[in-house]
Formats: sequence, structure tokens, C-alpha cells
Amino acid sequence: MDKISDLKQIIIHTLDINKAQDIVSIDLKDKSSMADFMIIASGTSSRHIQALSEQVLEKLKSNGINECKIEGKDSSEWKLVDGIDLIVHIFHPEKRKFYELEKMWSELIPKEKVII
Repeated sequence: MDKISDLKQIIIHTLDINKAQDIVSIDLKDKSSMADFMIIASGTSSRHIQALSEQVLEKLKSNGINECKIEGKDSSEWKLVDGIDLIVHIFHPEKRKFYELEKMWSELIPKEKVII
């Protein structure tokens, strides 16, 4: 297994043991050049979402991804942890349903339309 796949499993495990809900991993390798994988999870409250994002950030840093950061610091309903080749979205369930990222990124995109 390669490093990014191993890291993906570490992040999924971290989210799982910290009670994140509905964890989904999406392979972006043939869909986008912005990252290799996207992980989407839900938290139960603004504090839970914040704690999950901080735990993911710490796990990325402890695994050598030093340029990672959290976006959405002022939001209580959504955080994005940018791990360069691994993007982690943590949503409040209602916001997650509104944005439907799983649906958008899970669909097969023709190669000629892949721009990002």
C-alpha cells in the first residue's frame, strides 16, 4: 500500500474511534488533481466537529503532512482539513445533506470535463 492510502486508513480510524458518523471515502485520482482522496464525516455538535477537525489535523502532522490546515474555523457547522493529497470534510448532518458532496464527487466525470 502507498503512503496516502495508509494515511487515509489512519484518518478514517481516527474519525471512527472519536465517534464521527457516516464516514465516507471518495477516490479522486481520476476525477480531480486537487487531491487523491476525500473523506466526509458528520459530527454531532459544533464542539464535536471542532474536536474531530483538530484530531485529524494532529494525526496528519504526526504522519509528516506539515503543511496541513483547517478551513472554516469560524463555522460551527463545517470544517475542512486540507491534508494536501487528502481532504477531510466534517459537517453537521443538516449541512452535509444540503451540500451533497458524496453525490457530486461519486459520479463518474468524463476525462474531458475534469478541470480541477
